[in-house]
Amino acid sequence: MGSYSIAVLPGDGIGPEVIAHAVRFLDAVDRHTETHFEVLNIPCAGSYFAEHGKEWADGSLERCKQADAIMLGAIGHIGPNGKPVRRDDGELAGYEQVIGIRMKLDLYANMRPIKLYPGVKHLVSGRFSEVWSPENVDMVVFRENTEGAYAKGSFTIERAGVVESTTSPTIITRKGSERICRRAFELAMQRSGAPGDGIQRVTCVEKSNVLAAHRLFRDVFREVGAEFPEVKQDFAYIDAYCHNLVREPERYDVVVAPNLPGDVITDLGSALQGGMGMSASGNIGDHHAMFEPVHGSAPDIVGQEKANPVASIVSVALMLNWLAERHNDPALAQCGQALDTAVANALADGSALCSDVGGDANTSASANAVMAHFEKQLHLLN
Repeated sequence: MGSYSIAVLPGDGIGPEVIAHAVRFLDAVDRHTETHFEVLNIPCAGSYFAEHGKEWADGSLERCKQADAIMLGAIGHIGPNGKPVRRDDGELAGYEQVIGIRMKLDLYANMRPIKLYPGVKHLVSGRFSEVWSPENVDMVVFRENTEGAYAKGSFTIERAGVVESTTSPTIITRKGSERICRRAFELAMQRSGAPGDGIQRVTCVEKSNVLAAHRLFRDVFREVGAEFPEVKQDFAYIDAYCHNLVREPERYDVVVAPNLPGDVITDLGSALQGGMGMSASGNIGDHHAMFEPVHGSAPDIVGQEKANPVASIVSVALMLNWLAERHNDPALAQCGQALDTAVANALADGSALCSDVGGDANTSASANAVMAHFEKQLHLLN
């Protein structure tokens, strides 16, 4: 085991609350193993902007570049006028931490595991019930993170002070498509297949029947897929995929999509796993990676111990696994697996279930429950 530096960006709202608990799991690894983590705390985002007129201190991006990995809390700060704080260009203050880092560090692969843990219930129409079964929901979605409909740039026609039209292009490149598709097929080779039939499968989700740019994405998907004959190629338009996802999630193993479709289907997927409080993610490039819960800053519950910390804790597990693979550190990979097991056990016995998934644990109680199970798992490793 080695030593790793982690740049921590707490962000806004409940971000600092859940990230503080997430960092505790790095401390636990530090205490119980020979791995050492150096945590670099970097104040940032909307709350920092409101006080300093910029999103973080000079040199912060360079500190992120030099770190072995990055952890982000949430962005979105409400100003005195009751509205979100924005930069002079109109972007939400915190844009640099969410979008800027992705672009400047080329974190082209947004990886979203969609996994339903036993014990988690779904809130639908004001009632909790088990709508989907844990054995049927276990997939990973790769979303291209640097181009598509979210590529910066638009064309506007303004006459006599009136904006008459705005065009925002969808930019799909061969390079961007090839590398995200390759990641999807490589992961499929490592997995046991879809829960429903055990077939190693990658599903390409887009809207190529309408958008020419998406036809390029699909063509490249086919080319890359030909290099992995063991993995079945599967195709779905985004509207059909959304329909099938809620009806038959067990047929999906690994999914890959351009930026906008990927954004839509991953948020829909979070409903299957219990909601945003359960949804972890990694933004991964060839040399850097940033991990974060996908929920927002939830300013209405700040300081009330209502935030679900599970997404941030699972994001730590994803980070440990990524670091282990990148640095050939099998002992750290065991810690990542131990943390995932601890989350599963604490949710299954109900001790980590917050109110958004049918339980009554507050933020600290949920994190403490996972920690108790995690320390047991770490003792088993020693």
